[in-house]
Amino acid sequence: MNAKRPGGHDLRAPAPPEAPPGLAARLAAAQAIADALTFQRPLEERFAAAESDPRFAGLDARDRALARSIAAVALRRLGTIRKALALHLRKGLPRRAGALEWILVAAAAQILFLDAPDHAAVDLAVTATRLDPGAAPFAGLVNAVLRNVARAKQEALDASDPFDDDTPQWLGQRWKATYGEAVARAIARAHRDEPTLDLTVKRDPPGWAARLDGIVLPTGSVRLRTHAPIAELAGYADGEWWVQDAAAAIPARLIVDPAGARVVDLCAAPGGKSAQLAAAGAKLTAVDRSAERLKRLAANFARLKLEAEIAVANALAFEAEPFDATVLDAPCAATGTIRRHPDVAWTKRQGDLATLGEAQAKLLDKAVALTRPGGTIVYCTCSLEPEEGEAQIAALLRRNPDVRRIPISPAEVGGLDECLNPLGELRALPCHLQGPEPRLSGLDGFFAARLERRP
Repeated sequence: MNAKRPGGHDLRAPAPPEAPPGLAARLAAAQAIADALTFQRPLEERFAAAESDPRFAGLDARDRALARSIAAVALRRLGTIRKALALHLRKGLPRRAGALEWILVAAAAQILFLDAPDHAAVDLAVTATRLDPGAAPFAGLVNAVLRNVARAKQEALDASDPFDDDTPQWLGQRWKATYGEAVARAIARAHRDEPTLDLTVKRDPPGWAARLDGIVLPTGSVRLRTHAPIAELAGYADGEWWVQDAAAAIPARLIVDPAGARVVDLCAAPGGKSAQLAAAGAKLTAVDRSAERLKRLAANFARLKLEAEIAVANALAFEAEPFDATVLDAPCAATGTIRRHPDVAWTKRQGDLATLGEAQAKLLDKAVALTRPGGTIVYCTCSLEPEEGEAQIAALLRRNPDVRRIPISPAEVGGLDECLNPLGELRALPCHLQGPEPRLSGLDGFFAARLERRP
């Protein structure tokens, strides 16, 4: 089953008003899967724009959550799902079959990995097939294939390998070359687990961990067990904390003594690092080219009762008096966030790295230019690819003798020596920080380096 096929990507109509319960969510999930695999459209973008699409409009909160859950697990376990379907599609997918592939993938994701009754997944998939003009002639095939998938569920799960089946080959080969086969396979295993829920709290991490049924990580973040809606948790409305992966919370802490310092956060949205710096007393300027994303940052700052100067600008064109410190969380391939955003594995291409790398180098040079002599620069990316991390810093140091690396100490990362490379740079991997259960284990893949512009 091909990741990209001409046509067959559009479920052309929303569920009819008399549709059975749950059908609208299944149609929305299939459309989101199709958008990711045919147009490289991220799930978050798809669901953020849902209200403007008749196939998504009208979904209540429960159906929207279900649609997102189906789409996420389908992309997280896409290779396993396709392998299971292929066993029962002896002649492969029919040509010119409309949205058949996406309906099958969404339904198989439910049968193999979610709690919905198998018969409900099959029946709703058959109904969805009949609604799509291109797929409708194959309703009987859908019924037979999915019933066979349900009968052979355990065999499919037993035969599934996270690295061989659910990791795109180009990424798997890169990770083997960079980290070795054992670590590459450990990364792939970590990507199968549901993402963690980490908070950065303004004060009293142990108290909030106890109140919210969580644990305090060595890095200082609070990790929760709950699956409750974020906005319903204690402390959210009062602005006592914000959601931020534990690895993503480390770079801002590498600014030593930010209180009273002039700090600029380039590419600032969604604003977790900005919030950390503002909460620590920095005189913060948050810069991002997206006005819409900065609106969300400003709304979050209002909830958190924090202050910052906000500038809508391309970071490369931004001008200001030199800052005491600059934080650059550069745009990247985001392969360190696959556990949280499984679409990344299928929406990114190896060719993206060269284009992103050029932009990262220019942004690094700009970060140096915006920092006063003796000031600190923190560069980070949520990527597992060395071209977007270690290689960028090495290239900067070669071309700019006025910059030097300031190694990160184990104490600054909660004693997690495994997350530091020999040069004193942060290299967190999804398989790091193992806990007693998957919900309490792992980190986003993250790179960070601390630099100084020589006095």
